[in-house]
Amino acid sequence: MSIKKVGVVGAGTMGQGIAEMLASKGLDVHLIEISEERLTYGQQMIELSLDKQIEKWALTQAEKKLIMNRIHMTVSYDALAECELVIETITEDLESKKAVISQIDDICGADVILASNTSTLSLTELASASAHPERVIGLHFIYPVLKIDLVEIVRGLKTSEDTFASTKHFVEEIIHKKGVMVFESPGFVTSRLICLFINEALHVLEEGVASAEDIDSAMRIGYSFQHGPFEMADRFGLDSVLAALDRMFREYGELKYRPSIVLKKMVRAGQLGAKTGVGFFKYDKDGDRI
Repeated sequence: MSIKKVGVVGAGTMGQGIAEMLASKGLDVHLIEISEERLTYGQQMIELSLDKQIEKWALTQAEKKLIMNRIHMTVSYDALAECELVIETITEDLESKKAVISQIDDICGADVILASNTSTLSLTELASASAHPERVIGLHFIYPVLKIDLVEIVRGLKTSEDTFASTKHFVEEIIHKKGVMVFESPGFVTSRLICLFINEALHVLEEGVASAEDIDSAMRIGYSFQHGPFEMADRFGLDSVLAALDRMFREYGELKYRPSIVLKKMVRAGQLGAKTGVGFFKYDKDGDRI
């Protein structure tokens, strides 16, 4: 199956990253949001990301213009009718995602692949919102999308072999990332392991074993992590980490997934990490650590 036009529903952090990455690979992207205001913000953030690459001599102004010209922004789902693949990237809420899948289902033909970027929700349950559950699959991109060359390809119980084969071809041959096949399980591989890593670091902090700065330094320097667990959590969004842990705790019923009290307090205080300017560390308006 030839995939040249991709729909991305949701222009939040992940939607922005996915749209930018796809456009940089030469694909036409239809980026959908529920309001012009959110679309404008998404466009500004994509342009900011491209400008940062230009500053580092990784991109030219001409290349930026080409990428932006490939991203078509709209509030209308009708644009998805001409896409061969649609990726939903909205907030991690089951009913909201099912409503989006149902809307896409009404517009796209039965042969269009419908992918979800969910990190913890059941693909089988999401697929129940489609009249063609066999074409629903998970494509879990990891933040930052441009830099991480891994995608978890998640199969629901009804995902067909054709859907999986076409999606794997898209991931490995068209956008040139490493596809890892994962059978449906809360948290899949990456979210399940990284959230436990962050949660255990929080327990170490609670116990007064070391400061957040020193724990991060220990893991960065000692084990070659790009970011330590606390900066990782800040960049994922502390609310997203808490939501993932809560879901896995409910699904598995094991105490190791129970979120740290420190994490809950910070989310209640609105200290969500880079997107609010303060989490375990402080960040400027561009998301760079101060």
